[in-house]
Amino acid sequence: MEFRYIGKSGLRVSSICMGTMTFGSTTDEKEAFKILDCAYDRGINFYDTAELYPVSPKKETFGLTEKIVAKWLKTKPRDSIILATKIAGAASGWFVPPVRHGLTAIDSFHIKKAIEGSLKRLETDYIDLYQMHWPDTIVPIEESLKAFDELVREGKVRYIGTSNDSTYGLTKANEISKNRNFARFESIQNNFSLLNPRFHDELANVCRRENISLLPYSPMAGGVLSGKYNGDFIAPDVRFAVYLKDKNKRVQAMAHRFVNSKTLKATSRYLDLSKEYQVSPVTLAIAYSKHFDFIASTIIGARKLEQLEDSFKAFDFKISEELLKKIEEIQKDILYPMG
Repeated sequence: MEFRYIGKSGLRVSSICMGTMTFGSTTDEKEAFKILDCAYDRGINFYDTAELYPVSPKKETFGLTEKIVAKWLKTKPRDSIILATKIAGAASGWFVPPVRHGLTAIDSFHIKKAIEGSLKRLETDYIDLYQMHWPDTIVPIEESLKAFDELVREGKVRYIGTSNDSTYGLTKANEISKNRNFARFESIQNNFSLLNPRFHDELANVCRRENISLLPYSPMAGGVLSGKYNGDFIAPDVRFAVYLKDKNKRVQAMAHRFVNSKTLKATSRYLDLSKEYQVSPVTLAIAYSKHFDFIASTIIGARKLEQLEDSFKAFDFKISEELLKKIEEIQKDILYPMG
């Protein structure tokens, strides 16, 4: 097993992280335990969840994923697990979370409420990596960082991170932490995949210069890179087929971002590339998302146990310089298929 450090922290994590966002919705508790046990037995020590999970977020189910993870956590030595969770982003963001009556903010009050809730649901006295699920466009980042820093000083949180953040947001937060002697964001959890390589544009430069780690999510581009949307038949229960029928315009917009003519065209070329190198397209996609030096651990997900096999093959499959050049040719020919 390959281990890497997150930022400048003492968190030594497996190069693949087990995500949990479907646990409690499309994945029941029994299947979730099978997935978690399989990941643990394979050597994975890093597990990511959030107070908002499972997806799709609902008032009736928020926090359920953390409760499932808590039950499983009791079967393992706590200090053998690097556990990450997140505070729901601000209601001023892209949607209003069904948490704390839709009044969420990344302010001192909500940060303290959120951590107490997560600690209770996870039945643990500390979180290894506590992350902001997405930025707050209203509350000054100084207030957010001060509250996060207090959690670190109290021992409730070991390190902090951000998610779905911008170059400006990460850089500003990092400089404030330096100037105010606050705990800093050691990681950033952003979307990054063969279909969405935008992180290379500038955020990768910040991460390299400041030693902050990317924890990529959706390395399979929501399952698109498996090729299941490229065939003549698309199962009606797959994620984006469901999203396209949703009455919420934002949900529909997300589906069109992931499944459109450019993403399908690029995926077709990646499927050809996987055949050329005699590897599953799943393995190719995950190997790419963990290839770069600014990445600590790639977050994978699974609804069913049997989906893990091709993901785990990415531990051994390496992206050669020759293969990387072919990937970059596709990315140059079909620029930013996800926008």
